[in-house]
Amino acid sequence: MVLKDYAIDQVSFQVREAHDFSWLKDLGYVFKVFDEQDSGNICFGVERDGKRKFVKYAGAKPQDYLGDAKMAVKRLKDAVPLYEELAHRNLIQYLDDFETKEGQVIVFDWFEGECLHPHWAYPPPQKYTHPESPYFKYRHLPLRKRLASFDAILTFHVFMESRGYVAIDLYDGSILYDFETGITKVCDIDFYNKGPVLNTIGEEFWGSTRSKSPEEFEKGQLINHQSNAYTLGALAYSIFGGETDRSLENWEAGEELYSVAKKATERNRSDRFSSIHRLKEEWDRRNPYL
Repeated sequence: MVLKDYAIDQVSFQVREAHDFSWLKDLGYVFKVFDEQDSGNICFGVERDGKRKFVKYAGAKPQDYLGDAKMAVKRLKDAVPLYEELAHRNLIQYLDDFETKEGQVIVFDWFEGECLHPHWAYPPPQKYTHPESPYFKYRHLPLRKRLASFDAILTFHVFMESRGYVAIDLYDGSILYDFETGITKVCDIDFYNKGPVLNTIGEEFWGSTRSKSPEEFEKGQLINHQSNAYTLGALAYSIFGGETDRSLENWEAGEELYSVAKKATERNRSDRFSSIHRLKEEWDRRNPYL
């Protein structure tokens, strides 16, 4: 397949088919592009009058997206009320949304954080070994800073849960960390939904195999708050442990917190925490820095 090349201001990128990006000019100078996405979205950093914004767009066909562009547009359009209803200090800030001739745009405030799973720049194994990889740098932060970061993630999801939602497609690629300020934000809730959610897909249900709960691999299963407790426990192993190697030997945050992560990721959901709220309560109770 011959890809279509585009150069706009400071960036260049490729898409599968010719597309109208002229609407970008009204948003400002384009200084960054994130085009290697399999979600169907292509994202931009834009700046006008010293103010930076993050722009998420669906409607084109990014080079790594094999799905239907119309479905990507619908998903992004459906995500707009999520960012409005779940507005929180630990979530990137929604500013605006609008339609173009061929797609859907959501505009966010720019956050100077780095994604913990930048597969486009540091594909595994570089993600784990390259000294400039955000994940590598994050894992080498002092324990206290990582605990504070994980607390921000838990706090947002307790809030989300209180609003009746469940998290779908939550993994380290959903997390931004600012190494200058120590601030953590969740950056992608496009697939979150009122719960519980039925898995109508099976093994290919949205999410990373590193963090999905067992029921997110099985068609016909319900995804609920206990499923989210599992995913957050799996994320804890990514932040403090051996990721998919969930042994105590690879855990860096002490046996007390290890026991919480272990309970959260029990295969049988009835053996897990009943909610994210309960998970956070127990995590906080055993956190040596609280």
